[in-house]
Amino acid sequence: MGTLYVVGTPIGNLEDITLRALRILGQVDLIAAEDTRAARKLLSHYDVKTPVTSYWEQNKLAKLAYMLETLQERDVALISRAGMPGISDPGYELIKAAIENGCTVVPIPGPSALVAALVVSGLPTDSFLYLGFLPRKRGKRTRLLSTFVGETRTLVAFEAPHRLLRTLKDIEETLGERTLAVTRELTKMHEEVVRGTTDEVIRHFESNPPRGEVTLVIQGAEASSWDQDRVERALRRLQKEDLSGSEAAKEVAKMSRRPRAEVYSIWLSMEDE
Repeated sequence: MGTLYVVGTPIGNLEDITLRALRILGQVDLIAAEDTRAARKLLSHYDVKTPVTSYWEQNKLAKLAYMLETLQERDVALISRAGMPGISDPGYELIKAAIENGCTVVPIPGPSALVAALVVSGLPTDSFLYLGFLPRKRGKRTRLLSTFVGETRTLVAFEAPHRLLRTLKDIEETLGERTLAVTRELTKMHEEVVRGTTDEVIRHFESNPPRGEVTLVIQGAEASSWDQDRVERALRRLQKEDLSGSEAAKEVAKMSRRPRAEVYSIWLSMEDE
């Protein structure tokens, strides 16, 4: 019975590969790669001659039987396009099947965009919740985010650059004003970490459209926030200053650290009264 090695590879800078990872990649009989072009770039750089086969989202189920058959007699290394396999990529299915079939599964630790973003964010790292890739459609995204309104742990998520601004605005609306960090192109030439409040980060990316790989790190909810009576008192004060409902809700959401949509709903209920 062969061994499945789960090998971490660089998330950008090729120098981040470990000596052990290079040794294993050179010793195994086959490398299963999520992205064969990225794999060949890495392997060519370090003169690794091991055969490579494609194992990605579109063929992971069709290829599973072949991978398990190979593991009956030979060692296989699993690598993702970047970082640790099994984190938001098709590696999970192969790892699970290998375990169920009695194969030895060995982790070869390496770079991770999730961990790299978290430790440079400046936000608490003692307890965090990883959300994976956020839903593409706004309705599903806001519904997911709304379930974490009271979550006190730091939140970490991946996002596509062309959806980043929309997602940041959804975060502001559903979670309220938070401190967050947007990390982009970590370990690469154009690495960037933008830290600030939701509003500050939105304004930054409105002027500087993002490109490349993006990881979001979001501050968890405060252990205590304003109760409804305090929110109503603040809204009434701003109402006397002739602020619109939208303006008042935005201001009170920042102060109370409650979601703007929730504060605006309280404003509407006050008007009904």
